[in-house]
Amino acid sequence: MLRHFRILTLCTLAALFCLVPAQWGLAQDKDDADDIPVSDATSQCLACHEGLHPGIVAGWRKSRHARITPAEGLKKDEQARRVSSTDIPEELQETVVGCAECHTMRSGKHADTFEHAGFQVHVVVSPDDCATCHATEREEYKDNLMSQAYGNLVNNPFYQQFVVSVNGHMARTDTGKAEFTPSDPETYAESCLYCHGTKLSVNGTKTHDTDYGSFDVPVIEGWPNQGPGRINLDGSKGSCTPCHTRHTFSIAEARSPATCGECHSGPDVPAYKVYDLSKHGTIYDSKHGDWDFDAVPWTVGKDFRAPTCATCHISEVVSPDGTVIAKRTHAITPRLPWRIFGLIYAHPQPAKADTSTIVNQDGIHLPTTFGGDMAMDFLIDAKEQDARTGNMQAVCRSCHGASWVEHHWARFENTIKVTNERTRAATKVMSEAWKDGLATGMDKDGNPFDEYPERLWTGVWFFAANHVRYASAMAGGGDYGVFERGRYNVSERFIELNDWVTNQKMMVGGKDEKKK
Repeated sequence: MLRHFRILTLCTLAALFCLVPAQWGLAQDKDDADDIPVSDATSQCLACHEGLHPGIVAGWRKSRHARITPAEGLKKDEQARRVSSTDIPEELQETVVGCAECHTMRSGKHADTFEHAGFQVHVVVSPDDCATCHATEREEYKDNLMSQAYGNLVNNPFYQQFVVSVNGHMARTDTGKAEFTPSDPETYAESCLYCHGTKLSVNGTKTHDTDYGSFDVPVIEGWPNQGPGRINLDGSKGSCTPCHTRHTFSIAEARSPATCGECHSGPDVPAYKVYDLSKHGTIYDSKHGDWDFDAVPWTVGKDFRAPTCATCHISEVVSPDGTVIAKRTHAITPRLPWRIFGLIYAHPQPAKADTSTIVNQDGIHLPTTFGGDMAMDFLIDAKEQDARTGNMQAVCRSCHGASWVEHHWARFENTIKVTNERTRAATKVMSEAWKDGLATGMDKDGNPFDEYPERLWTGVWFFAANHVRYASAMAGGGDYGVFERGRYNVSERFIELNDWVTNQKMMVGGKDEKKK
């Protein structure tokens, strides 16, 4: 108790020298630094954390949170407003959004809340905390596949087999077969769950010694993590920080392609690489220094010349006369008619963000059968697909003529058809291998990803076909979608798979003849 009193006293005294925000360089948008009101609680936080975590404080100093109060934000024109809540508590409206405003918010709801220098503080800030000022964005994000990303992976038994075959401990059985068993939690957390999100939990406390004294803080399992599907300690799902990084929470960062590239760049989701090679990416690389990434709304032709990921999928885009071309959304799916990656076949988007409930005609947790038949009860219908196509094409038409857009889209949908056909051909060969006992399939309780021919089969659709579809969808790098990572790789892996199966059948047949 004495220790906490001493720390609180030090913080309070230090805060007396920190109440003038000009010392922090916060007067960027103000003529008079004294006009920037910082709450007493946040002043006390800054007094200590200025020395302990200068990077965090420096980031916050540059943020809009540190310069604009919620009340000022609400005065903006509706189209330019970044605060969507209209019932912000009165005690929060007249001070800028600082440490205390986020890390003491709804403290009773957070399992990681602990007593700290006289405050009830929690480490992990959740989307439900952000909803205090950004209610619309939070509500939209709940309907986002990203917010469900943890459960969509962990609660899907089919994909858990894939995870085990990629991350698992490896061994060789007595029969010579490769064997995989589940990996440790830390490996899982820094691999698949790095992007999908971890499930956080509190496991006791730990004492941290600092220049300001010793503190008992909660030990959080699954932390650190900023995956968009993270399960938080208040029970909420998701995280705002993959796009709006701590502690600047910048809209400009969220609009940068590199932000999306953190998770969308591998061979399974090659969006960032395709964008970089596209004409859009070329223009971005040469011209984005002249663009205004902070403008709200975002005016095509004025604030930017070519789209980024956010332009097509999230941002509110307007014409120079203020006409809305695409409304801002944090659900993302309103502009996505097709799901083109991560699964055996491209298919219409899921009707609900929680895809772990999908079960196809064969009883497997997939939106299609291995033969390509779609579980349409769980997917959006043709009418909804058309509406979403219109939403996306509206963005395209802000820079391209109708003919260009129509022909581009026709090629893209043809690519979906062709890549699905090629995947179906490879799957037919793989199914023969399972039927003939050359590999152990799910019909014999086997893992469909842990044997050599299964890896060749997986490579056809999980990697190569994905590249073809992304290159087509984003008009990105013809050579990339053909020889570097695309069509050539689809056919190459099909040939390898087909030759392997054929040779194995011949070997088995030869052995049978010798036995006779």
